[in-house]
Amino acid sequence: MRSPLTDQGTMLNLRFSFADAHNRLSVGGWSRQVTQRELPAAATLAGVNMRLNPGSSREMHWHKEAEWAYMLSGSARVTSVDAQGRTYIDDIEEGDGWNFPSGIPHSIQALGDGCEFLLVFDNGGFSENSTFLVSDWLAHTPKDIIAANFGVSVEDLAGLPPTSATSSPRPCRPRSTPSAGPRLTGRCPTRSPTGCGGRSRCAPRAARSASWIRARFQRLRPSRRCWWK
Repeated sequence: MRSPLTDQGTMLNLRFSFADAHNRLSVGGWSRQVTQRELPAAATLAGVNMRLNPGSSREMHWHKEAEWAYMLSGSARVTSVDAQGRTYIDDIEEGDGWNFPSGIPHSIQALGDGCEFLLVFDNGGFSENSTFLVSDWLAHTPKDIIAANFGVSVEDLAGLPPTSATSSPRPCRPRSTPSAGPRLTGRCPTRSPTGCGGRSRCAPRAARSASWIRARFQRLRPSRRCWWK
């Protein structure tokens, strides 16, 4: 197969499939990523495709990159905490998404039959293998300091895991009422009236914690010529 005459061989690769990426397997699921290392043209974006088995979780972790996500299939429970100590819990279903600003600690636990989702980060050099995990902090912090922080004895910390990984399946407790922290996830809470061409909905400013993001979801019916004004 011959390249066209206009191809000088200097164009950066503009396509890299998740199917060609390394798949990291664990008891709790799998993950694969495409970053600037695999796709040199992606200097400002990195993508991760992750699957969690039923009951498995991506433990509490954080990173300097902002995170946007879209649930491809299944459902999960997402937990986060901000710098003011406010916590948030929400159940995410297929078609839902979330956004975590830089540095927000968060965790993801699969519900039902498990889940698969797409993560996008605002830095092409991001690596899913180098996020800061809460188990990393616990493993490298003296036990007496951890005990003093949580108000327990050092003996109570004997069962802390020495390493970190996607957890094995475990039961998921019923969701408690979340605190009044900022809404970072879920469906757009408002919807415009359904028109002849479909429907549209968007999140009002009061419901968005990220002032630099404006979101709208639209569903269009085929072969319609009506427009929203």
